[in-house]
Amino acid sequence: MRTFNYEKLAELHWDNEVLRHVAKIHEYKGRLATFADCNPKEALRLVGIAKIQSTEYSNRLEGIVTTSTRLRQLVQQKTMPRSRSEREIVGYRDVLNTIHESHEYIPIRPSYILQLQHDLMKPAGLSYGGHFRNVQNYISETREDGTVVTRFTPVAPYETKSAIEAICASYGRTLAMETVDPLILIPVFVCDFLCIHPFNDGNGRMSRLLTLLMLYQNGYDVGKYISIEAQIAKTQDEYYEALQSVSEAWHGERNDVMPFIRYMLQVILSCYVEFGSRANVIGDAAHSAYDVVLAYVKSKVGRFRGNDAIEACTSAGRSAVLSSLKKLTEEGIIRKEGAGRATFYIRNDDSGY
Repeated sequence: MRTFNYEKLAELHWDNEVLRHVAKIHEYKGRLATFADCNPKEALRLVGIAKIQSTEYSNRLEGIVTTSTRLRQLVQQKTMPRSRSEREIVGYRDVLNTIHESHEYIPIRPSYILQLQHDLMKPAGLSYGGHFRNVQNYISETREDGTVVTRFTPVAPYETKSAIEAICASYGRTLAMETVDPLILIPVFVCDFLCIHPFNDGNGRMSRLLTLLMLYQNGYDVGKYISIEAQIAKTQDEYYEALQSVSEAWHGERNDVMPFIRYMLQVILSCYVEFGSRANVIGDAAHSAYDVVLAYVKSKVGRFRGNDAIEACTSAGRSAVLSSLKKLTEEGIIRKEGAGRATFYIRNDDSGY
């Protein structure tokens, strides 16, 4: 089995792109640190939106779906699951809530990871929840002609427990030494976790939950307000390409972790940028709903949906946002295109905004 020594990351030289992303994330982290204290009502609403999106998109990446209405009701615990997919969605909801509420009390240790995976699988009634896998699994690809090829073979079942123990121990030691920025360390841990593939099921979902957990523990709590899982889903081609790249030569310890580090830094930075934009839009409660929506419209390039405006303008309320969009359309500041669920808005270039 390969070895894991994250302390060696301190010896590497990082390119300018990585350094810029890390610096920008630190800047946003400091700038937005007091947002929840100063805007408790708006922060709570953003958390609610992010929980729904995180649960939806992380499960959607694994082909686990339900209707938008059902998903919202499940996340808000207003209904009971009706299918296997909905029970798995409930499992993700429960673990996400645990991380939100108790992340400072969940050390990165094998026993705690097993418990989180048990809770993820519990609503679906799966007996292998909370246990490392007992069969060899493979990461495969089905090509257009129907043939299936193996893209990566994880460690053998008998090596799984010791491999997880090793990455947890190395993560803890390296973090305590403060020689490697957590923004670098966390993606490397996640890469190794996915290459180990420790469970019969739920590895992708667990990797994203652990990403949130470690980010929260290190003070990067943007995922509470802006869904990191949604951003990953929007860029899923790049996500899978980066994972495929870092898995090459992994067993021989010659793999290059840079593609996934770059990818995750871009995802985290994108979430902070969006958070900053939303905070600016909702930060001035003295403004009317119309002013808030107008500020949002001014910041948009390209098309946007009514739901996009509702999610961004949380201080205004759903009906007030929709009324403001209607008024802005009548005034010619934006124009409405499409119909029904395909409806979207575009800023009118001739309006002066």
